[in-house]
Amino acid sequence: MNQNGRNSEPLPEGTRGTTGKLLTIQQVADLLQVPPSWVYGRTRTRSTDRIPGFRLGKYWRFEKADVETWLERQRRGA
Repeated sequence: MNQNGRNSEPLPEGTRGTTGKLLTIQQVADLLQVPPSWVYGRTRTRSTDRIPGFRLGKYWRFEKADVETWLERQRRGA
């Protein structure tokens, strides 16, 4: 920890400099109006349309802006 009481360890890859809100699996499921199991299925590396997210220990977290960008790509059929 640094003098401000914050952890000084580096952030997970792909999260440096992000300031957006982090969402849980349940929050992403609510946002997309799908079951949490569907979101888990889209986090697997074998999924072709993988939702962008990262793991914090055993927990998945998602940047809201990344999920919204992913959703827009899905709408366009990309």
